[in-house]
Amino acid sequence: MNDDHPIQGLMTTAMENLQDMIDVNTIIGDPVESPDGSMIIPVSKLGFGFAAGGSEFTGGQQSSDSSSSDSYPFGGGSGGGVSVTPIAFLIINSKGVKMIHLDESTHIYEKMMDFAPKAVEKIQQLLKESGLPEMMKQQTKQSGNQENQNSRQEKKRRSKQDQDDESDDEDESD
Repeated sequence: MNDDHPIQGLMTTAMENLQDMIDVNTIIGDPVESPDGSMIIPVSKLGFGFAAGGSEFTGGQQSSDSSSSDSYPFGGGSGGGVSVTPIAFLIINSKGVKMIHLDESTHIYEKMMDFAPKAVEKIQQLLKESGLPEMMKQQTKQSGNQENQNSRQEKKRRSKQDQDDESDDEDESD
């Protein structure tokens, strides 16, 4: 007697069929060589779903002498689906590698990464033109000089206070 539940067979069959449909070439397609020597590789988005269910039904009448090993009728089903959507083409040629997106919203991150170095260079150029880095250096230098001056004044004040305290101690001892 086989202990496998009928739903296990349904699930196994459905998953095996889905596995046969899905492989790495589904997402990154086979390269196609164009007449100019460029390699065009399709890139796709893959979605899949799977569902299975079933139920055991009790018989209409059961006698009191029936054993617990009696099996009940089973009804069930399973299904799955796959969706393959092309999203881009990767073009490799002597000029380099380029990604052409079919959906305009999917390449926002790529554009941000391309734009970031240009933005940093532009900000650095604007800062140099405005003279802000030099002003900041001068302020830092002035602030350092002011801190040194304040530190010297504080040392003088403490030294004078210490001397005053010593003279007060001598006056009290007399």
